Amino acid sequence: MRLGVCYYPEHWPEAWWAEDAKAMAGMGIAQVRIGEFSWARIEPAPGRFEWGWLDRAIETLAAAGLKIVLCTPTTTPPKWLVDADPLMLAVGADGRPRRFGSRRHYCFSSDSYLEQAQRITRLFAERYGRHPAVVAWQTDNEYGCHDTVVSYSRNAVQRFRHWLEARYGTIERLNEAWGNVFWSMEYLDFEAVDAPFGAVTELNPAHRLDFRRFASDEVVRFNRAQCRILRELAPGRSILHNFMLLFTEFDAYKVAADLDAVAWDSYPLGALENFWFSPEEKRRWLRTGHPDFAGFHHDLYRGMSRQPFWVMEQQPGAVNWARWNPSPAPGMVRLWTWEAFAHGADVVSYFRWRQAPFGQEQMHAGLHTPDRRVAQGGVEAAQVAQELARVPDCPMGPARTVLVFDYEARWMIQVQPQGADFDYLRQAFEAYSTLRGQGLDVDIAGSRDPGLAAILARAALVVVPSLPAVPPGLVAALQASPAQIVLFPRCGSKEDCVRIPADLPPGPLKGLVDIRVARVESLRPGVREPVDFGGFSGEVQTWRECLETGPAAAVEARYADGSPAVVRQGRVRYLAGCFDAATTAGILARSARDGGLAPEALPEGVRVRRRGDLLFAFNYSGQPRTLQLPAADWLLGGNEIAPQGVAIAHSPEAPPR
Repeated sequence: MRLGVCYYPEHWPEAWWAEDAKAMAGMGIAQVRIGEFSWARIEPAPGRFEWGWLDRAIETLAAAGLKIVLCTPTTTPPKWLVDADPLMLAVGADGRPRRFGSRRHYCFSSDSYLEQAQRITRLFAERYGRHPAVVAWQTDNEYGCHDTVVSYSRNAVQRFRHWLEARYGTIERLNEAWGNVFWSMEYLDFEAVDAPFGAVTELNPAHRLDFRRFASDEVVRFNRAQCRILRELAPGRSILHNFMLLFTEFDAYKVAADLDAVAWDSYPLGALENFWFSPEEKRRWLRTGHPDFAGFHHDLYRGMSRQPFWVMEQQPGAVNWARWNPSPAPGMVRLWTWEAFAHGADVVSYFRWRQAPFGQEQMHAGLHTPDRRVAQGGVEAAQVAQELARVPDCPMGPARTVLVFDYEARWMIQVQPQGADFDYLRQAFEAYSTLRGQGLDVDIAGSRDPGLAAILARAALVVVPSLPAVPPGLVAALQASPAQIVLFPRCGSKEDCVRIPADLPPGPLKGLVDIRVARVESLRPGVREPVDFGGFSGEVQTWRECLETGPAAAVEARYADGSPAVVRQGRVRYLAGCFDAATTAGILARSARDGGLAPEALPEGVRVRRRGDLLFAFNYSGQPRTLQLPAADWLLGGNEIAPQGVAIAHSPEAPPR
């Protein structure tokens, strides 16, 4: 467990570099990320290189004992390159190029830009790939930020046609898969297929979904090209990319397959403001972030990382990019750092060493203020650095609760939501949050993970949020697992090409639960209908299904009209609707207990996580909280946790959850 920081030597006078490096080491920083926005300084004109400043920056940092994470600078191609090749620009759904003037202005489908990206990556790797201080490489920066995965450029359209031909083989097979007989949309050849935008009304859902799949694969192609160069020229160095929060525009599992370790950028306060959280939640967690936001991403990205995951950018103060930007409450930078380690992080790296007084992010805080003084985030980072010596580095063990996640599920539901507020990502997050609020550790596994069967084989509870198209192998993995299984509504509701299954939903999942979804309806906000669980009552909202059940399926809950709301068959429960939070919590807790787990509601704002023999507890609330824990050797804190506080115990006797 070690700390890092993001640094931009090109922002500061060279006379400051050695002092900065010495201060980093003195604060307890072990490594420094540099270079992701440096292309115009390295190559200010075509073919004219100025490496000297970066050479000196690396040597200065290394002389202070710091290890270096060097980035390929492809996220910000310089103006001269755009002027020479304007077709490299991404094109928005409005048909207009995404012009120069900020960042991420390239199109993933531009072959000419891919060649330039490979060229600059190779030059970086040839110069620094074997440098002893350069221990890791980051490809690009935040793929897809600012809605830049999907491009409607001429390059993208042409490559999409080739992608379709490779996928379907013949235009007849494409017409059949997409159902193009509907509305007389059949094509004569692949060259006739355009990007799905600009039509009079709703576009074919299969067309839209395939374009999302194609755009995701273009990100994979771009990242893979850099990884191949780095593996050749920087042997023995870890290759990473920094993924983003609540971002599903490409399949991160596929990109991660080419990396050694997955990193992500943690900004809990900005995310709270910019996403679906209610006004009351935004007030309650204003300066802390939602208690499960960081944990969800830690567990998501850990699940796709071959090596221990990293936090490449940790929020140290106010950000600049949300609609409103509060500062973290005192103690939160420390809490977020320890929480990342509790979930298995190898590195937590803060963004950034010093707040820049210029540019688009001048209002984004760092560990230091622009006048070179230590900010609150820097004080807390130094505190964590001192505390690290008191906490052993234990390996992560598997959690016994697994949440199955799928990027294509969100795309499919976005393409055809049927209800304006049906949000796959929100549903997955809220299911995760419910489990964590009951004190359960959670692993998040990809529905297409080749090792999924082994993951599910050691689980006691498996939760599957709405999964319209069931990937090959998932049913067999669920059948072989000894776990209790909870299937949310819309599981098995579509085929891969966004077609209703011939025998109706849940399609292939009928091998797990003998039901037929005869009718569905979406419910507008404010509409709630009662559900009787035979002992307590609940409500359905957002989505409701009408089920027909076979003889093997037992009804556990009913709607007011008597139709099934929850059906159980052996180890499997199917939810025929989206229920209120308390009802969902009750169902998941019951399933956990049936699986031999011991869910127990935690005090408000408190979360616990186990890492080997270590037990971590975090208090997001503004009040002291007391935990009733077995006898433990407290390394930090104790049973009473201060507001925004952390407690860590060596507790080998604590039961796994």
